[in-house]
Amino acid sequence: MPHTPVDPVDLTARLIRCPSVTPAEGGAIALLDDLLTSAGFETHRVDRGGIANLFARWGARGANRSFGFNGHTDVVPVGDAAAWTHDPFGGEIVDGVLWGRGATDMKSGVAAFAAAAVDFVRETPPDGAVILAITGDEEDVAKDGTVALLDWMATAGERMTACLVGEPTCPNEMGEMMKIGRRGSLTARFVARGVQGHSAYPHRAKNPLTALVRLLDRLASHELDRGTDHFDASTLAITTVDTGNPASNVIPAEARATVNIRFNDAHSGARLTDWLTAEAAKVQAETGVEIAVGVHVSGESFLTPPGELSRLIAAAVQAETGRVPVASTSGGTSDARFIKDHCPVVEFGLVGKTMHQVDERVPVDQIVALKAIYSRILRDYFA
Repeated sequence: MPHTPVDPVDLTARLIRCPSVTPAEGGAIALLDDLLTSAGFETHRVDRGGIANLFARWGARGANRSFGFNGHTDVVPVGDAAAWTHDPFGGEIVDGVLWGRGATDMKSGVAAFAAAAVDFVRETPPDGAVILAITGDEEDVAKDGTVALLDWMATAGERMTACLVGEPTCPNEMGEMMKIGRRGSLTARFVARGVQGHSAYPHRAKNPLTALVRLLDRLASHELDRGTDHFDASTLAITTVDTGNPASNVIPAEARATVNIRFNDAHSGARLTDWLTAEAAKVQAETGVEIAVGVHVSGESFLTPPGELSRLIAAAVQAETGRVPVASTSGGTSDARFIKDHCPVVEFGLVGKTMHQVDERVPVDQIVALKAIYSRILRDYFA
């Protein structure tokens, strides 16, 4: 007897009504667990560090072919709830648009691939496995989310042979872009320590701001590169400079600054860290001001070279939307940075215009189209 297809719009709305502001689970992981278990998936809660994660597999463990989807149910805070046109956790549909936090980023993507996977294994059981790796820790530090799932999979002998991350990837129109890689991200924090003094007698002080400004100018003026085959030029942005000094006639003892670098495959986090440390040491030697450097690399740049997986996704997108998606590496980081060490990974999802904004929303026809694309990808992969 034919089953009733899973409605991805209704599922998205139900997920939105789960207040899963990171790191809270909010009921979203439990809802998906129930759905997938009832469809014959073997599910495992992979909770770590207070974060709820879900692994679900249909088919045999260790199958020769196993297509995976990855996504997250955690969302960023709503901000001023009174500024929203509709309840941010209401999941309301008005004039063909679904409103709520996570509507775009990325409960719609999770709903679309869960609905596609359930319908696919019920209607045309594949010779292989379908895996869903869903996390509640993407919007924060992400150390106990997809990383925890991959750690658990390695221990349990689970493996995806290809993976699609359902993050929003399209700038303006459905189907126009997929991501085959991402830039790396590095944050460097500098603390310059000098000697406090009266501004009328600067020779008796040692001004940390003079040293810090000199360093920041050198860093910001340096051309990191001019881009590579698949990446735009790397960028360095000064994001904050702080002294905490309210007095105009006092040279402070300490000053701090932070820079963020988004880097392409011409660099590594380690080499950039060496460069930043060396530049700080030069300015310290020139000025006598001690400059401490702290660096955090949240992800290295990576690329899934155009090939079988990107062609598969592009063909499905074109068949459903009439557009051939551009293979891009633009934007920030995503959990694909972790999956790339496990298997080939490409990202494709909705138009992301309203993600993280007040009044986050998505046209419902985009969610329907996304499920159709994911369904076609599964059919074509296992054909």
